[in-house]
Parts: sequence; C-alpha cells; structure tokens
Amino acid sequence: MSFDRLIKNIREKQNPTVAGLDPKLDYIPGYIKEAAYEKYGKTLEGAAQALFEFNKGLIDALCDIVPAVKPQAAYYEMYGWYGVRTLEKTISYAKEKGMFVITDGKRNDIGTTMQAYAKAHLGTTEIEGETVSAFGADALTVNGYLGTDGVKPLLEICKNDDKGIFVLVKTSNPSSGELQDRILDDGNTVYRTMGNMCESWGESVMGESGYSGVGAVVGATYPEQLGELRKALPHTFFLVPGYGAQGGGAKDVAPAFDENGAGAVINSSRGIMCAWQKEGCEPTEYAAAARREAIRMRDEITGFIGEIK
Repeated sequence: MSFDRLIKNIREKQNPTVAGLDPKLDYIPGYIKEAAYEKYGKTLEGAAQALFEFNKGLIDALCDIVPAVKPQAAYYEMYGWYGVRTLEKTISYAKEKGMFVITDGKRNDIGTTMQAYAKAHLGTTEIEGETVSAFGADALTVNGYLGTDGVKPLLEICKNDDKGIFVLVKTSNPSSGELQDRILDDGNTVYRTMGNMCESWGESVMGESGYSGVGAVVGATYPEQLGELRKALPHTFFLVPGYGAQGGGAKDVAPAFDENGAGAVINSSRGIMCAWQKEGCEPTEYAAAARREAIRMRDEITGFIGEIK
C-alpha cells in the first residue's frame, strides 16, 4: 500500500516530516517573481510560473532529507488553469526527485463524482481506450463527513494503484471542536467516531507495515486527542498539521507516534517556505534556509521520539 512507501522513505531518512508547499506570492523572493513577470507579465501565468520556480528550489534543497511534500490545491487553483498546471508540474517534479506527494485537496463527494476526484488526483483517466495520469499524487486528503459513500470510491484505486488517503478526523483549527468534539449517543465524540470509521475503511487496504491505506488528519494543536487516537487506531497512519506556525511543537506531536517511532508524518508549511524571511538571509538563500529549518525540525522531533525503527 501507498503508506508503506512513505514509511520506508521516512525510515531511510530518519525524518517523519512533510514539507507543505502552500506558496503565496509574499513568500517568494523578488528576483524569482521579477523574472516570471518579465516573461509573462503580472498575470495569472506569471504568478504561476513564479510559484513553480519557487517550488523547484525548495524541492531541490529538501529531497534528500525530507521524505514528502504536501501541495495545497487551493494555492494553485487561485491562479486558474495556469496554477493547476503548476500543481501538476510540482507533483511531477517532486516525484522525479523521489519524494512522496500528498495533495491536500480535502475532496468530498459521493458516487461517480468521487470516482472522478479519485481518478483525477490518484488514478488514471480513460480517453478513448487510452489511460493517462492527470495529477498522479501518492495520497489525497479527504473530507469523510458524507460517510462511506464518499470514501468507498477511493478504496479501489488505493488498492489497485498503490495510493492512500488521509481523512479529516481531528483538525488543527481552533473551531474544530464545534462539531468534532460533540458527544454522540454512544458516548463517543464525532472525531473518535470518524477515526473508528478510518480503521474500518482501511481493512481492505492493509499494508505490510501494519498501517492501512486510509490515514487520518489529526492536528498537532490537540496533543491529548493525538495520544487518544494513536492508542485507539493502531492501523491508521496520521498526517499531523499544526506544527510550527500554528503553535504545535515537537512535544505536542510526540503522542502521534507508535512505540517504533512510526505511525505519523508531521507537516510544516510556512515554517519551511518562509524560513529565509525569518532568518533575514539573502533572498537567493531561500532554499538553503528551508533546508536548515527542515533539519532543525527533524532533529527536534526525533529528539523526542528517538530512532524510527
């Protein structure tokens, strides 16, 4: 299963982190933007080109130490079809460099519509008897609140194409508890119920690692719930947002891991992308600054969890 590949990459690099590629123009050094605008103007195409050049520099600097990247689709879609093309090019470039790619799209629908999302982001599209890959990511974030009807269409592709999904369970945002912390009639919270459903959905796509192809998004900003869910969901791999800029630290994410230091991958987006601004270094050093921050993050987390076995 897909997460076996991610886990292998994490173990080889001894680094349980993922770099979020959620680029804003404000994050991009001026010299990259100026070059793109000179060629394409201050247009959607010019902005999308700047995003891609920025992403390439980050990927080049990180690919040997960070196992995965997570582009957030909205940051590309806002630039129209040029941005969507940059999303595809970013995914392709990261995979060429050996990185595992998680598309953060939080897709949510049922039936043939969800099948279409699955084919677009994870599988292949049929065109008059030919099959081609549209985006080709390794995993996709999914909103599971339509229930099994919204997840089942993804499971066949996960199984046949060696892909994975991360279902929103306990998200990192401050208002997540308005719904996710509510107690149901059986005494479970909504987030615990969704986590239990992930365990059930994953039974058909189990990997050799002991984790299934159905993962869960659980925020670093709720360490107590992280620990609760880690114990309750032994076969569910976690994607953990909220580290760094949102306030989560290494101590907060430690409960996400199992006794082998496995079971989770921790995301940092702004912390890595904007490291050059935080350091105050030369704009041309943005990729090197991102690498330094990624190493610092790795060392901080593994200092808490130890060797990943």
